[in-house]
Amino acid sequence: MHDLMNYTVFIWVVIPLLICLARIIDVSLGTLRIILVSRGQKIVAPILGFFEILIWLLALGQIMQNLTHIANYIAYALGFAFGNYIGILLEEKLAIGKIVVQVIARRDSSELVAFLRNNGFSVNVVDAEGSNGHVHLLFAVIKRSQLPFMDFHIKRFNPKAFYTVEDVRFVSGGVFPATENRWRSKLSVLSGIKKK
Repeated sequence: MHDLMNYTVFIWVVIPLLICLARIIDVSLGTLRIILVSRGQKIVAPILGFFEILIWLLALGQIMQNLTHIANYIAYALGFAFGNYIGILLEEKLAIGKIVVQVIARRDSSELVAFLRNNGFSVNVVDAEGSNGHVHLLFAVIKRSQLPFMDFHIKRFNPKAFYTVEDVRFVSGGVFPATENRWRSKLSVLSGIKKK
């Protein structure tokens, strides 16, 4: 009786949990791999692909051995769903790669440009004509991890500005803030909050 209960728990709880966990890991790795492939990461993406398929085969093997248990199918599907979600969260946290921020400002943007340049960002400014008159176009290629800083200060200096963010596949040359500027950037954010 005790052995039967252990067997039932193993079949209906342990194996589905393991399948779900394996699926979460392999789909998370797959999501990251696709993102890295789109950004041209030639070394890391194949390594993630190796582990992704290895874990997928283990999970599929358990499903094939236990085809009669619906709990395994549900666990497999749940693992896939959660794996996508976790993969996207991981990518956001890792903030891999570079992006281009394009700002269209209707009012004077000299304060924003001066502030960003003082913090080590390379900002290009172009005068242009928008649908409602004269505008300034600002272009900056930054690390993805610096987007919250950029977002905060665009809103701080020019709250009505329209801006877009796009992925950059390849960057050659350019000026990027040094690592030590990260602390200065964080202090600038805090000082900006205190002034408000």
